[in-house]
Amino acid sequence: MHNIDEYNIKWDSQSRHSGESMPVGGHDIGLNVWVEKGDLLFLVDRSGSFDENNQMLKLGRVRVRLEPNPFVDGAAFSQELKLKEGYQEITGITAGGLEVRILLWVEVFSPVVHIEINSNRPIKTELHYENWRQVEREVPDGRDSRMPMMSMVTYPGKVITRTDEVNFSGDDVVFYHRNRSDDLAFDKVVELENLKPYQDQMWNPQLNTTFGGLLRGEGMTTAGTGEGIYIQTGHKSWKLVSTQPREFQHAALYLHTGQTETVENWLEQLNGLVSQASLDIESSKDRTRQWWRQFWERSHIIVDGNKRLEDARPWQVGRNYNLFRYMLGCNAFGEYPTKFNGGLFTSDPSFVIPGPAWEARTPDFRRWGGGSFTAQNQRLVYWPMLKSGDFEMMKPQFEFYRRALGNAELRTKVYWGHEGASFTEQIENFGLPLGWAWGWYDSDSKHSRTRFDDPTEQTEPYVKYLYLNQLDFSFMIMKYHLYSGADISAYLPFIESSIRFFDEHYQYIHFNETDRRLDVNGKLVLFPSTACETYKMALNPTDLVAALDATVRAILELPENYLNEDRKAYYRELLNRLPAFTFREKAGKTTIAPAESWKEIINVEIPQLYPVFPYEQYGLGRPGLQVAIDTWHYGTDIPEQKSHASWHQDNIFCARLGLADEAAALTIQKLADGNFRFPAFWGPGHDWLPDHNWGGTGMIGLQEMLLQTNGEQIYLLPAWPRDWEVDFKLQAPHQTVVEGSVRNGKLVELVVTPEKRRADIINLWESKLDD
Repeated sequence: MHNIDEYNIKWDSQSRHSGESMPVGGHDIGLNVWVEKGDLLFLVDRSGSFDENNQMLKLGRVRVRLEPNPFVDGAAFSQELKLKEGYQEITGITAGGLEVRILLWVEVFSPVVHIEINSNRPIKTELHYENWRQVEREVPDGRDSRMPMMSMVTYPGKVITRTDEVNFSGDDVVFYHRNRSDDLAFDKVVELENLKPYQDQMWNPQLNTTFGGLLRGEGMTTAGTGEGIYIQTGHKSWKLVSTQPREFQHAALYLHTGQTETVENWLEQLNGLVSQASLDIESSKDRTRQWWRQFWERSHIIVDGNKRLEDARPWQVGRNYNLFRYMLGCNAFGEYPTKFNGGLFTSDPSFVIPGPAWEARTPDFRRWGGGSFTAQNQRLVYWPMLKSGDFEMMKPQFEFYRRALGNAELRTKVYWGHEGASFTEQIENFGLPLGWAWGWYDSDSKHSRTRFDDPTEQTEPYVKYLYLNQLDFSFMIMKYHLYSGADISAYLPFIESSIRFFDEHYQYIHFNETDRRLDVNGKLVLFPSTACETYKMALNPTDLVAALDATVRAILELPENYLNEDRKAYYRELLNRLPAFTFREKAGKTTIAPAESWKEIINVEIPQLYPVFPYEQYGLGRPGLQVAIDTWHYGTDIPEQKSHASWHQDNIFCARLGLADEAAALTIQKLADGNFRFPAFWGPGHDWLPDHNWGGTGMIGLQEMLLQTNGEQIYLLPAWPRDWEVDFKLQAPHQTVVEGSVRNGKLVELVVTPEKRRADIINLWESKLDD
């Protein structure tokens, strides 16, 4: 049954618009591809394309037009995503016998897009590079308008999306956006947050940043410019045409991002990329296809291939799991992590939210920011990469925190005078809180900043006091080491600084309020705090207690070469300073409370189950399982806390608790086809489309249904329905690979590498764990 080809997406009709696009990508590039009214079009996105406002800008749109046209009405048409080797194939066969096959693929090891056009008779090709940023656009105030540039929401001054430069250069089209040094979000946020005197010490990723590329076609020459409108967005186009009809046409889009003193320096680097990448295209294609084949061989979950006609829902779960994993693979080597709110595959916003106001917005739009990241959401994109063994793909997320560590430590020292990194929940890529969350002076926000506000804290209630997820990523990095064996020395300063912040910060606050650093029992007092964004003004929130406990225990388990005995002694003492979990009775059952106390409930997360996922204090084979199960069934406070949509983790909680029926039902909802033509374009959910939290939580839950670990033990089929057939290959700690097949309610094949780890396998369909 293990055949990833059965999950290929193939369409036999053209699309109506960009909202019906199909993804393809590689390296750190994503293309939304569709054929509309006989033209092949694709939007181009690249990780890290952040402008002056820290908005993530598309790199334009490319239109391919052929003459004679194989995509005329009545022609046989197909567009297929070939998962196994990571490319798209578009074909057209006319009644007159013209046959055209287009391959669209992106190199994995270089930022280069290739277009290959093969036909059975000579045809002419036109390439149009289309750009809608040829005039400055003032972005009106208002949350919906400025959400692509989150710091600028409620900013009291003008916000302008600046123009790109596009020109012919010989027979090429060269395009780029260079950030203006006098209009950077970095400068505005630094000044707002009272860090201007220290700015010269801070890392600034916006300064002198240029991103763009070059479009070139073999045997093609320039053919002037044009203008047009797509939806309601005007654009200018730069055209290349083939000098003569030919049966094979190759074109390429070369992309480059860099921080350089001058545009000329950037252009030199771009030309160097073009020269290098053009040397051996066939070899690059072979390496790219080999990488994708290894990607699928490394890990897979193929569900119910033989029983699809009986019930397509489990098969659909497996297909959409793999489609989303493919989308994650398209940013394998990005400088920046895959964004939770659309990744590399957003398209025109009016197809996400219909209406005239949305039709006026450009393809650059996405909610919840571009260069800003929401940590609670980001983590759900990266946790599934452990069990899928996609370790190299995790590094962009880890590097995000490593690069910004100095800025986060500096703000801690300036504000409170103690050590440790203070990464807030919503942060810019330079490591500081969003301007919107901090609160702009003289803005029309209901939480605008005044001179009476705490000068060290954000004013936005949802994220105020929320520093939790620097621990989540610290824990993830140590799990990455446990699974892969990779060296994490470069990330140890981030991990230690993240932990130290909470120890020093809450001792500092409690001492200022009570003249004591710890409570009467010698424990930290984690107040004021928050349990996720939901339980506000919380004392000793459960998610934070769980995160500190898990992260400190994990650092103590690192090999001796990472920490000397003095450092370990500190962490053992800190472990003893952590407060305990709080419990409460609900519906006559003992359940985990979200915190020791709180004032208000304003969101819909379930932090009382974070000791189940991700922090592993509760679960199968661990003490108190029934308490955790009762917390799932009875321990929430409002109905909206339970949902399958977006970033809700209900399916993961149920899988971790061994609740197979509930996990399966939630997973069917979670990984069902989305509402758009491409089935893994879920959302917008709480965020934007395609919602990558949605796919990430779906992946995690499905993996946890198949395989869980507890210390050295590996639990198989802990929450897997007996009537779902599956072939799977997943990773476990200590560079262990577990591959198996389930047929007719039995595990019929099992291969464990290395073989000695077979002794640690417990098949929970055959064995019962001790209470």
